[in-house]
Amino acid sequence: MKLKRIQEIEAYVYENGSASIDELCDKFNVSKNTIRRDINKIVENGTIKKVYGGVASVSNQLKPYEHRHSSHSEEKIAIGKAAAAEIEDNDLVFIDSGTTTSCIGDFFDPDKRVTIITNNLNIINKAAELSNYQLILIGMTYKRATRSFVNVESWEYFKRINITKSFMAATGLSIERGVTNSDLLEYDIKSRIVEKTDRNILLVDHSKFDKAALVTYSNIEKFHQIITSDSIPKNYKVYCKEKGIKINYVN
Repeated sequence: MKLKRIQEIEAYVYENGSASIDELCDKFNVSKNTIRRDINKIVENGTIKKVYGGVASVSNQLKPYEHRHSSHSEEKIAIGKAAAAEIEDNDLVFIDSGTTTSCIGDFFDPDKRVTIITNNLNIINKAAELSNYQLILIGMTYKRATRSFVNVESWEYFKRINITKSFMAATGLSIERGVTNSDLLEYDIKSRIVEKTDRNILLVDHSKFDKAALVTYSNIEKFHQIITSDSIPKNYKVYCKEKGIKINYVN
């Protein structure tokens, strides 16, 4: 209950830009001491800051897509190439939105027969050019900041689909907070896909480790494999080995 409340407080401040202590007490029906303790935990993540009489979001907007795409671009391309190599004939894969997952499309094997489920505009454009690739689109509303589609009208159709692999992105991940994302609108898609997929693969460059964003959409343990660089913190290598999570390192 405490963790859920902290996440809801974080989301509330993120959506509204700022909030007073009294406002948060009324909204979440807890004492000022409780709110202050919760705020101290959230401040550690760097997503909100204390201001006179309350708190404010450090930033309620994602960095521009172009900026995120160019950041660590060589590493992201290598990760995308390694992820594409994991796709096998007759796979039914989900490819998440994100600048790293978008790189997978540059390495699609046109000779394989694959079904792609995605809300990623770049992946849609790449897969549409390949005659052996079937496309299933998810999301009704285009979100320009992430070049992705959000808002699923009905999940009934997707309940019947057996997804063999998912390639997921994250804004940050930490052992304490799990796999996190900055976009509330994408939370539902990400969390549902991870729950129903046979094999979840996380694609993150080294800068995403030991960081937490607005919402946690999954525990790290839900992932069978992580594709990243060799420069990640040692404690994550130890943690993944203990949990049986395979790590693929790219150059």
